[in-house]
Amino acid sequence: MAKGKDLKPHIGIFGRRNNGKSSLINLITGQEVAIVSEEAGTTTDPVKKSIEIFGIGPAVIVDTAGIDDSGELGEKRVKKTYDAIKTIDCAILVITKNEFGFYEKELIKQFRDYSIPYFIVHNKSDLQPLEQLTREKIGAFSKAEVFDFSVTRPTQTDTLIGLLRKTLPETSFQKPSLLGGIVEPNGVVLLVTPIDSEAPDGRMILPQVMAIRDVLDNDNICIVLKETHLKQYFEQHQPEPQLVITDSQAFGFVNSIVPAHVPLTSFSIIFARLKGDFEHYMEGTPTLSELKDGDKILILESCSHQVSCEDIGRNKLPRWIKEFSGKRIEFDVVAGLSDIPEISDYRMVIQCGGCVVTRKQLINRLRPAVNARIPVSNYGLTIAWINGIFDRVISPFKTI
Repeated sequence: MAKGKDLKPHIGIFGRRNNGKSSLINLITGQEVAIVSEEAGTTTDPVKKSIEIFGIGPAVIVDTAGIDDSGELGEKRVKKTYDAIKTIDCAILVITKNEFGFYEKELIKQFRDYSIPYFIVHNKSDLQPLEQLTREKIGAFSKAEVFDFSVTRPTQTDTLIGLLRKTLPETSFQKPSLLGGIVEPNGVVLLVTPIDSEAPDGRMILPQVMAIRDVLDNDNICIVLKETHLKQYFEQHQPEPQLVITDSQAFGFVNSIVPAHVPLTSFSIIFARLKGDFEHYMEGTPTLSELKDGDKILILESCSHQVSCEDIGRNKLPRWIKEFSGKRIEFDVVAGLSDIPEISDYRMVIQCGGCVVTRKQLINRLRPAVNARIPVSNYGLTIAWINGIFDRVISPFKTI
């Protein structure tokens, strides 16, 4: 499953083998998305499908392997099923035959650990209806709603979708603004976008594109320029921007040109404020001044990409941190949403802006470090601290 590359809310379907998870997905999507078979274990790796749900909008359905799979290969499938929990915004737990036991409770424990809202569907009720004893058994362990359902009764689909809308957090499908509460309408927002070897040929990168759209959505004039034209812009007394947003890597240069009274921040930081663990970033970033020889830092990238000599996470950040601290620091880099090493080995974790992942995915990505009280930061905030302008670049957010 290509996790972490779709910003739409993710809805995971979980349960034992042959409980009808795939049939349920096909009914919700109205398509033959998942393979349906009487043979248990048909679904192997988690499979994603983009759909449109009335009242929610675009969403991603994630079909997972049976939680009770067995054997060496089955154990690997089960692990991937548990890993999928970290990437979803809402879960549907599918049971049948009034079976509610170890497997279901383990899934619910994981839902709780990762703050995943969920409800329970007792499927195949045409063969065996949900018994009151089962309801009571579930109620003693979980407060989730339980819906007696059968894919052979499509008239129940509207009720199922309604329950899904009720359970899915609005924050996962609402489109929050990057700049909401920061800028006033009818002003100028200046975007500084350096073009280096990491910039894709002929196009802007996703954070820049999203920022341009958000400036327009907030009824502002958007001006985009390279850092080489920044000085010229201010010398020609162009309309003074109410906010300047730059690539974090150009902080030192841009800070020297933009007048002190003009608010300044970066693409990485506005994304950190939108979907990252901003409060913990703020607390953790000063740790950069407390590093010691032999400390290890884990750098988390949200996307996988080709690495160049100017790669921010793998080359520039480690070099800048070493130069700033004057210490012998070790670095590990994990891309995408792959498994991370033992978190207790690290003095600090630094996360990228997270433009290609959902807020839930990013928060759950950082959860082990936060729970272990290991300081976390963000690319932009880290670079700001190193450049001595941390207070300046967070000031636009202090009035929110």
